Amino acid sequence: MGFPGTWMTESESVVYRVVPKCACSTIGQILYYSDHGTFYDGDIHDATSGLHKWSQERSQPLIERNVREHRTYSFTCVRNPYSRILSSFFDKICGIQRNGRRYRGNLVPLVIQKYGIEVGGDDGKQAFDQIRSFRRFLLFARDTIRFRKPMEPDIHWSAMSGHVSTFIMNGGRYDSIFFTEKFNEGMQGVLDAIAPPHKVDLSAIPRFNESADHGPKRAHPVEDYFDDLSMHIVYEIYKRDFRLFRYDFENPANRLPVGEIDLDEVHAKLGD
Repeated sequence: MGFPGTWMTESESVVYRVVPKCACSTIGQILYYSDHGTFYDGDIHDATSGLHKWSQERSQPLIERNVREHRTYSFTCVRNPYSRILSSFFDKICGIQRNGRRYRGNLVPLVIQKYGIEVGGDDGKQAFDQIRSFRRFLLFARDTIRFRKPMEPDIHWSAMSGHVSTFIMNGGRYDSIFFTEKFNEGMQGVLDAIAPPHKVDLSAIPRFNESADHGPKRAHPVEDYFDDLSMHIVYEIYKRDFRLFRYDFENPANRLPVGEIDLDEVHAKLGD
């Protein structure tokens, strides 16, 4: 299986396990900058040079050697499950993607037809009942994750623990897992632990939110999208994420973690 979703700087200064919807665009650009002293011109997910990626065959032996022998500092980043699934809805379901089309072709029409959601019209900019449509999308996301119907779960709303675990199960070990909500603190800890060719000043780095303009703006606070039933569904899907990464299930308004991540616990529970 190897190390899907794993990136490494060309200088081999650091290894990063991508978790979708968890500041991955910004992190990727920081890693690129730390090697080259400039940002990648475009979406870092499209880069085919300047950064080793497991999806590139030529990079696989280098990544595998580094990870299995733990030669290189390794990290990942996680996010509150409530805000992550909400972001996935506005970006991937309601939004128009970089190529000018809907995400994954027939995915959105399928969800519209089978679950009765609205997405803001053909351009994603029309007014619609965001709360009602999101809660219906949540049923769809649950069905894909729990029952793999009407399709396999998408990487953008499958559990973070699933992404994090593949790295561990195939022989990797994390030196750091930090919170999107405490991004500068966590990313600075990574930069302090490595010696990149180019110094990175986090206070001067823009946030590369590649999904920011894809879809309609969120019209309500995060907590308004989650009633008692939808909270139950979120917990059903992401129970392990809440527990391992110390997020507050009881209060969707509290985006911050309620404790520190225990790396030993993460490796023990996700390494089975």
